[in-house]
Amino acid sequence: MKITMINGSPKPGENNSGTLIKYLTSLINENETDVYNISKLKLSDMQFEEMKKSSALVFAFPLYVDGIPSHLLRFLMRLERMDVFDKNTMVYCIVNNGFFEGKQNHIAVSQMKNWCIAAGLTWGQAVGIGAGEMLPFLKNIPFGYGPNKNTGKAINEIANNIKTLKSGDDLFVSPNWPRFLWKMQGTRIWNMRAKKNGLRETDLYN
Repeated sequence: MKITMINGSPKPGENNSGTLIKYLTSLINENETDVYNISKLKLSDMQFEEMKKSSALVFAFPLYVDGIPSHLLRFLMRLERMDVFDKNTMVYCIVNNGFFEGKQNHIAVSQMKNWCIAAGLTWGQAVGIGAGEMLPFLKNIPFGYGPNKNTGKAINEIANNIKTLKSGDDLFVSPNWPRFLWKMQGTRIWNMRAKKNGLRETDLYN
């Protein structure tokens, strides 16, 4: 079975969407998997032709202003205009955000569902992950353990549905970590970045 994964992060280097795709790919490695990072790669007509052969399209991207990043939206519009995918092609997505609550991703998931209908494809499942900015700091903790327990469990479930081309309930998860600690740590990181860029803490509130 052929599976196409789209990294919809605007960041060309390492990014959270890429981390999540890497883990997901390890769970479905018995299938033929193509991964495209659309922020640094302009897809050719030949690559789009390859996508047509996919049984499943998997999108991983960050939340931007409660919705889909603009460059990913342009990509989706191009896919929709192609109008050549089999209607049974399954669509899955993993959305991460900087808020603590994974439920914050629900609008972007609804947008993906609407696109799926417009493109004439079959909706599979979505995973919305909260506190995505924690992921780079948890590299040494495997998914499914510690703060990554909920995230790992959700990705394992969507992986099983992808492998069997089944639909499932959308999942919205937050990290296994106290919210007040996450808020304190996040504030410290923002202050450090501000200082690095010549700003004071008070400047962040202007």
